[in-house]
Amino acid sequence: MRKLLTAALLFACLSPAWTLTISVYHTSDVHGWYSSRPAKWSKEDPNRLIGGFPALAALVKKEKNPWLLLDSGDMFQGTPEGNFTRGMATIALMNKLGYSAAVVGNHDYDYGEESLKAMISSAAFPVLGANVYLKESAQPAAYLKPYVILEKAGKKIAVLGLAGKHTATSTLPANVKHLTFRDESNEAAKWTAELKRQKPDAIIILTHLGIGGDTAGRITDISTWTFTAGEAARGTIGIARAANGAQAVFGGHNHAGLSGGWYDKESSTLILESFWSLTDVTKTDLEFDDAGGAFTGAKSELVPLWVDRTGEDQEVRDLIGGFTKEVDREMGVVVGESAFDLLKTPGLESDIGNWFTDAMRRQAGTDAAFQNSPGIRSDLRKGPVRVRDIYQVMPFENTLVKLTMTGGQLKRLLADNLSEGSSKLQVSGLRIGFRTPVKAPGNIVLEKDGKPVNDGDKLTVATNNYLTTGGTGGKVFGEAERSEDTLQTIRDLLLKDIKAHPVKTLPERGRIVLLK
Repeated sequence: MRKLLTAALLFACLSPAWTLTISVYHTSDVHGWYSSRPAKWSKEDPNRLIGGFPALAALVKKEKNPWLLLDSGDMFQGTPEGNFTRGMATIALMNKLGYSAAVVGNHDYDYGEESLKAMISSAAFPVLGANVYLKESAQPAAYLKPYVILEKAGKKIAVLGLAGKHTATSTLPANVKHLTFRDESNEAAKWTAELKRQKPDAIIILTHLGIGGDTAGRITDISTWTFTAGEAARGTIGIARAANGAQAVFGGHNHAGLSGGWYDKESSTLILESFWSLTDVTKTDLEFDDAGGAFTGAKSELVPLWVDRTGEDQEVRDLIGGFTKEVDREMGVVVGESAFDLLKTPGLESDIGNWFTDAMRRQAGTDAAFQNSPGIRSDLRKGPVRVRDIYQVMPFENTLVKLTMTGGQLKRLLADNLSEGSSKLQVSGLRIGFRTPVKAPGNIVLEKDGKPVNDGDKLTVATNNYLTTGGTGGKVFGEAERSEDTLQTIRDLLLKDIKAHPVKTLPERGRIVLLK
């Protein structure tokens, strides 16, 4: 008997405690990319299919644990299916997959607040935005909930949503001029304190904001990174520390991905991001012990949606097929030709940026043209160019604005948008040489047709109405001597230009040069 008791005690000590695991799947910045497509960035196999809602649906259906599906915003803007349906296609797909909550992204306001309200009214899940207030009354925006408490497997999971403060200038500013987007960290502290009083088993924060530091691109592992105080304060790390009690913060907006997340020791919070265009999904397992059911920890992985691994859900494919069939009548029309791949590449200029601004300048008949680099959303591939391709390059409804500006004003505009390794503006018609620091007098030199542009010289300029109405980086456009919104969408002008001017050679490079 003694031997049996000893063996039983030994087994109990060696056996792992029973734990409950709730799996949280997270997406962000889908931007209307509903279907799989070739992974052109893959060196191993650029034709291998990745991404899309059918692959995600197939993946979560295989999950054995209780699960939640969350999204960090920018749900529809970016493809014809997303734009033509004003986000309704995205909502139908998210409803089909069983999303539990989403936070509002800046581009979810691109067709205005009423359009966003229509999306939300059709959603089977709450759209969150705890820090979005009406300017006039200082009351919360009623169509957004601050948080939701989800019950799953007997556990209460609180999900708090925070929009990015940048939304005031990262959608068309006129669309949100009546709204205030309050500081994310301050609001995180306020609302988390309220949530704690309700004693949830775990707190998750969804935000349309990224981790501090330079995390753009295809990140693999940042577990060993050290962030400066400034980097930590301005991103999701700052939110986690202000909240002081969240188990996980899921971010977005930066289009970055964090393979295993980043564990912030100061706040004991796991911080995660999931790339963009639905190529990947973050899976985070929340674990609870068997004694008191307390949260014991979380682990995470970034899962690429390789179709040959996940498979695809046929019902979701059929749903997408219905949306695509409607728009393909117009979107499939060939409007031009390109003899080269025009790519979005990091750095000071890109081939697609040079073509884009050249087309703007040709259509506007101006001396120069500027386009904000992040506003160019896709590559233009070699071969026939269809209406769909131009829509994906320029999904926004921005219109072309003509201005008259001085050389001095243009130098200050560029000083706001240049850094040593990158430019937030693409340019046509000018050669720009600069040294750092860019804001120091004399560190930006302009040439037009091989001749210097002096501070007092006047030039005609074309740009978009996002930049001229307060969009990020466009402040100096407000000082122009003359400004005329043509009310012509830049997308229509690009379509017109590619018809008249097929791409036979690569656009001239060397427009923006870092001087030694």
